[in-house]
Amino acid sequence: MTTRTVIAKELPAAYQAMMGLEKYLGTTSLDKSLKELIKIRASQINGCAFCINMHAKDARALGETEQRIYALSAWRDTNFFTPAERAALALTESMTLITKEHVPDAIYDEAARHFDSKQVGEIIMAIVTINAWNRIAISTNMMPE
Repeated sequence: MTTRTVIAKELPAAYQAMMGLEKYLGTTSLDKSLKELIKIRASQINGCAFCINMHAKDARALGETEQRIYALSAWRDTNFFTPAERAALALTESMTLITKEHVPDAIYDEAARHFDSKQVGEIIMAIVTINAWNRIAISTNMMPE
């Protein structure tokens, strides 16, 4: 596969707008490791090798364990994740697969049980942003390093 349009080069203003979302996420109250877990899980669902690779490296740099990274696609079948992480991962899956059943109240309510309303909003924005990055990377054939 060859790389297609390079968004950063061809559309610098659009790329900077996306980077603005990413920079905003860096200022949120969410745990950095949780943000990486969200990014990895959405990227797994979307099949974005570029983003999976990038965010697994970033998670490791934050001290995330190999065990949790490898088990992320089967998080429901492990006891490796906290109840709050599980709620964020369920919301990540529901939003990433939004055409399946939208976001059921039970999933949203579970996230709201573990995070305040601002943090739920921050999680939503993290999920929206990684899904946008996945679509950019996949449609332009970005390859992992």
